[in-house]
Amino acid sequence: MLSRRTLLLSAAALTVSVTGVARAAARTPKVLVVGLDGALLDRIKDTDTPHLDALMAAGLTAPSSIYANPLAPTMSGPGWSTLITGVWPDKHNVKDNAFTGHRFAQYPDFLTRIETAKPALSTYAVCSWAPITDTILSAKVDTRVSTPSAEYDTGTTARAVARLRDGNPDAVFVHLDNIDHAGHDHGAASQQYLDAIRTADGQVGQIVNAVRSRPTYGDEDWLIMITTDHGHTDAGGHGGSSLPERQTFLVATGPTLTPGSVRHDVKMPDVAASALAHLGIAIDPAWNLDGRPVQQPTADDFDTLRSRLSARTDETGIPASVLGWTRTPPTGWSVDNSAMGTGGMTEWRGWSFTTDEFWTQSQRDQQRESNIRARGVFAVADGDEWHDKSVTGTFDSTLVSPAYPVTGGRAATLSYTTYYRQESPQKGEVLVSYDGAAPVLVRTYTADVPSRTEDVTLQIPAGVGTVRVRFRYTAGNNWYWVIDGVRITQS
Repeated sequence: MLSRRTLLLSAAALTVSVTGVARAAARTPKVLVVGLDGALLDRIKDTDTPHLDALMAAGLTAPSSIYANPLAPTMSGPGWSTLITGVWPDKHNVKDNAFTGHRFAQYPDFLTRIETAKPALSTYAVCSWAPITDTILSAKVDTRVSTPSAEYDTGTTARAVARLRDGNPDAVFVHLDNIDHAGHDHGAASQQYLDAIRTADGQVGQIVNAVRSRPTYGDEDWLIMITTDHGHTDAGGHGGSSLPERQTFLVATGPTLTPGSVRHDVKMPDVAASALAHLGIAIDPAWNLDGRPVQQPTADDFDTLRSRLSARTDETGIPASVLGWTRTPPTGWSVDNSAMGTGGMTEWRGWSFTTDEFWTQSQRDQQRESNIRARGVFAVADGDEWHDKSVTGTFDSTLVSPAYPVTGGRAATLSYTTYYRQESPQKGEVLVSYDGAAPVLVRTYTADVPSRTEDVTLQIPAGVGTVRVRFRYTAGNNWYWVIDGVRITQS
């Protein structure tokens, strides 16, 4: 029999344990987003940035790329609108720095969504570029401060530090602008650009230190995100379609993010979605957000191919250092090239698996940059690029999925991300096969389709146990078709 003293000690230990669990469970979620206008991740890695390096070591680093015209130029207006609202320019409709025709009432900034969902939370924004606080962020945000030009990033940093030190904000957005100015004045290849990055790194250090020095920090759960709106050319400037101008990144630290990890499935709109999710705000499908929380990664078969990607073979405009294509499908997938012509560019002879960095550099300004909703590695059938070398026959290739398990007699949804640019006689066909029976046509593409997610309802016959999907692309010297994120679901 246990003594009374032993029972009391056990009860006390249980109380401490339960209290500890309660205290951990009660940690208050908070968000800090710092935007470094015009910053290139590669140049950050080229110079001494101890504070950004420490954040990368403590969390995830996610390089990514954005659009170009005709969707929107690589400018700050579209860039910050995308990051802050969680949707791409085809939804928020910001095409330049004038913001003419914006749809912020339909797609508000994430701080406004926080105020709408949880008005008791404190939201704060301080920016060196006034249009963010004056136009993108709404009046619902508790405090919006545009730093006077005489104070610039120094004043922005001081205000952010003071609010984090002396106040109790739940969501903070900070915008620093001097890296972008150095890029415009001196170019991204300049020493001045590196100097501006080092200065910004010190300012990030001050802001993060203000978070960690809070007396209540031990009871708080901070998601910290560092990001940018666009890149710069070596000579200076942005707005065009070159890959350096289209470069963005996210560095994020939080309790569920793996230290030192690198992700390739993250996109600009994920910043807003991640902030909302961290604060416990459920993302309503009716909001039609493009972002998804970085804390909730989604597995994709094509992304398993990243380690198998190769350098160019026939393409000459893509840097030899870029590993970005393979024709070997992931496990369970296959490509039927039995009707495929011969010759042509090796990289695009039938369905291939590639990345934005590789595919868009095969030929700029043919709207490949508008493939915004595919993530990481995706599948592409590109009759235009295939014809850049002599060919025999036509492009006729079919991408075949694994056999997905289903329950017969119930409806299922086939979902996939697609982007299709049409030129006759090109055609895209989606076919499904039930338990290995003859494929049935469920969708045909013969007109342009912008980057979007398709949902196709399938009526599964009784007794059927599997569904296999085929994407057949036939073309001459025409355009292309992108497929990504294929899945079958049943409620």
